[in-house]
Order: sequence, then C-alpha cells, then structure tokens
Amino acid sequence: MISVASYNIQKSIGTDFKRRPERIVSVLGELDADVVALQEVDRRFGARVSSLSAEMLEKETDYRAVRFGVRPGSLGWHGNVILVRKNVEVLAQRAITLPALEPRGAVLADLKVGDDRLRVVGMHLGLVGLWRKRQAQAVLDALEGLEEALPTVMMGDLNEWSVNGGCLKHFAADHFVGQPGPSFPSVRPVFGFDRIITSQGLSIVESGVHGSLKAKSASDHLPVWATLSRSVEAEAAE
Repeated sequence: MISVASYNIQKSIGTDFKRRPERIVSVLGELDADVVALQEVDRRFGARVSSLSAEMLEKETDYRAVRFGVRPGSLGWHGNVILVRKNVEVLAQRAITLPALEPRGAVLADLKVGDDRLRVVGMHLGLVGLWRKRQAQAVLDALEGLEEALPTVMMGDLNEWSVNGGCLKHFAADHFVGQPGPSFPSVRPVFGFDRIITSQGLSIVESGVHGSLKAKSASDHLPVWATLSRSVEAEAAE
C-alpha cells in the first residue's frame, strides 16, 4: 500500500489571513502520507520564493522536497511541489509547462516507494474551463511521450466546478478520477476541486478529505488523501 495526499496550501496563508507555514507543517504531520503534492507553495509577488523552506521541512517533518531547479528560492515549479518521505528514492523528475493565460505548470517525479515504482504528477489547473481542458491534455500528452510507462497518480487542485465534466472527461478517458469529497472552502467545504487520479495499474483502496481543526485554519483548501494498491494485472505483468 502507498499513501498519497494533495494539498493547496495558499502560500501558507490561513483563514485568519496570516502566513504561518508552521501550521502547514503540522497538517503534513497529521496526513502522514508517503507522497504529498502541494500547490500554491510560492509567494505571489516579487521573487516568488517558497512560503515553506527546505530547511523547515527537513528539520520538522519526515519529508523532503523533490528539487526541480527551475527557479532559485522555489521548491518546485509554478507553486507545485512534490514531497516524499526521506526513505523514498527519487529516480527521475521533470517540470511540465502548461498552456495558459496565466503562469501554470505541473511537476512529475518517478519514485521508488518500498519495492514499488510510482510516477507522480502534481498540478494546479487554471480558472478558465477552456484552458483547464488544454492543460489536462498537455499533462496527458507529457505522460504519453515518456519512454517508460509506470503506475501513475496525478494529484492537485483542478479548479473544476463540475462533478464529471470539463477537464475531468480528458482524464477519465484512460484513468480513474477519484472523488475524495468536498475540500473547498476549508471552513465549510462545498466543492471538490482537489482530486486524485490513477492509471490502470493502480487502485484507490480508500480516499477522503482531511478535515481536522488545524487543516480548517491552515489554508482555504483541505487536503485530500488516498491509499493506493497495485492492481493484480500490473503485478502479474512484472
């Protein structure tokens, strides 16, 4: 079993409009996942440095950030960060540029979690429906273009208002689109913007929304999580 989570941390600004990254670190400890995809990690203005420091993560959590080396001071790419437990091996990583009216991107990492190899994509799609569809297709095209296929989980804030339409149709063509539950706004969640999507080599055993008191105050989104298992067909193929 592999545990994963996705969390839009809103630049570490909580519902009290104060930037307190230590609250995000506390929620990460509650999640206790093997792999976490974060969105909106970078600050919005200036040099757009990370609102979470690599030093804080290393010192106060069991996580380290997969480094993409795209921009100094940033842990990821356009605010997208992949965190892995310190015992998880990073086999490869790359940034994906997404078509957009506004800066958007996704990050990809191939990991070895225990005895399993797993491909993880973290993403934050745009606010406009047409561009969300184009961005979803760009992520799928990037995966299709990779030489080696691996069991894949895609996670992030999709900003998709519909339950099964819009960009979700693109992902659902060849993947399973999980529905952890409403995650936005955190104080009283109504919309399921945050999703976990798996390839045919993976099964979602269990999933949900992490709605602790700390999570409700740390960001305007609640984290979503899932427990994954390799499918029988995928294990037999190996």
